[in-house]
Amino acid sequence: MNKQRGFTLLELMIAVVVVAILAAIALPNYTAYVRRTACEDVKGTLTGAAGLMERYRAQNNSYAGADLGAYAQSPVDSTAIFTISLENLTSTSYDLKASPVAGGVMAGKGELYLSSNGVRSGEAGTAMANAWSSCRGI
Repeated sequence: MNKQRGFTLLELMIAVVVVAILAAIALPNYTAYVRRTACEDVKGTLTGAAGLMERYRAQNNSYAGADLGAYAQSPVDSTAIFTISLENLTSTSYDLKASPVAGGVMAGKGELYLSSNGVRSGEAGTAMANAWSSCRGI
């Protein structure tokens, strides 16, 4: 008597379908998780950069001449997802702008702003417009 070993074609096809269904569910959820994490990270980076700016003003009595240093990208310690820049820099005020890196996970999602008077905003008409209150739906 010759017993065959292995899987039948039907069993293999069922396994492939199950894996495909799991992948179809998992990939969008993972992508959303990565985007929410990047959004929260850039908010923290902007807040840290604002603290750096306030420290500079306390030492020099002016924002003029300030530099972002390590806060020029987010996340600070790995591959950039956002670039952070100083806009409208004067001796009494500044605006911090976080722009998504082209080709990154947040590309096309808009920009975040933080001003010297604490006003937090996003680029109007984009998914980032209300990102300061919630990073959901990005």
